[in-house]
Amino acid sequence: MFGVPCTDERGQQVLHPSRDEYLDVLGMAAADGYELCVDVCAVDGLTNRTRAVAPGIEPERFEVVVNLLDLRGRRRLRIRTQVPADDPQVPSAVGLYPGAEAPEREAADLFGISFSEHPDPSRILMPPDWEGHPLRKDYAIGAIPVQFKAVEGR
Repeated sequence: MFGVPCTDERGQQVLHPSRDEYLDVLGMAAADGYELCVDVCAVDGLTNRTRAVAPGIEPERFEVVVNLLDLRGRRRLRIRTQVPADDPQVPSAVGLYPGAEAPEREAADLFGISFSEHPDPSRILMPPDWEGHPLRKDYAIGAIPVQFKAVEGR
């Protein structure tokens, strides 16, 4: 479909475009009736290098996953694009799917994946001065001491 590798995952079509094909495939999907972007999310495969990808696709550390709906045709489409750790960026889909604006910011904020040409690349969940990306598998988990009042009689 759309000239890129396609697999079936639990009855749903999944396309596997390269980063160079990513925006073109989204454009073809929009033209084919997939008018709603339900979600954009990221996956960090640092600790799971065995996850399945389409034949001929080299798994990278990160993956951007886009879920689209064709409401009239009652169809779903998932797009999975591999993103290397040394250059974690893909083009923004906001020009095609305005609803991708907030989920792309979330993936950028929590995973450190840059969406080029995004209209507002500022952090959306973490404070602006926050260092790092908390959903990366190699993010150092720290502890913040919290005082609790003991419950009497327990």
